[in-house]
Amino acid sequence: MKNSAQIKLAEFSTPTNIKLSLLWASVMFLYIYNDYFSMYTHGTIDNIAKGRLGPLGQATEPVLAGVALMLAIPALMIFLSASLRPLLSRWLNVALGLAYTGIEGLTLSGAPLFYRIVVVLEIALTVLIVWHALRWPKHAPSE
Repeated sequence: MKNSAQIKLAEFSTPTNIKLSLLWASVMFLYIYNDYFSMYTHGTIDNIAKGRLGPLGQATEPVLAGVALMLAIPALMIFLSASLRPLLSRWLNVALGLAYTGIEGLTLSGAPLFYRIVVVLEIALTVLIVWHALRWPKHAPSE
């Protein structure tokens, strides 16, 4: 019987499009958990009942539509990253990864510690999205 130091595990190289898809899924999980746990902070439920949406003010139709679109894009990127043609996926991931890094950075100011911790993780993931998209392997042209 071989000891554990002699056993080699098989390695699998995950394709870039799947890595990007998984990173977007991770970002979405963090968004959901941060929003969920934010409901436990003082005054949040009262503000929701009064129709206030944090720093965005009153929860009007345009504000809610904007928030819905802002959250729908990363959710759609889970599928799009895995299914779009590589060149389109690459540049869409770079552009949206940078955009969402900026959006996440805007939410740090004045937020509770738990929220800032999760946002820092979200920023790390969106930076990784940009990094992986920019480093997408290229195939040599066939002759």
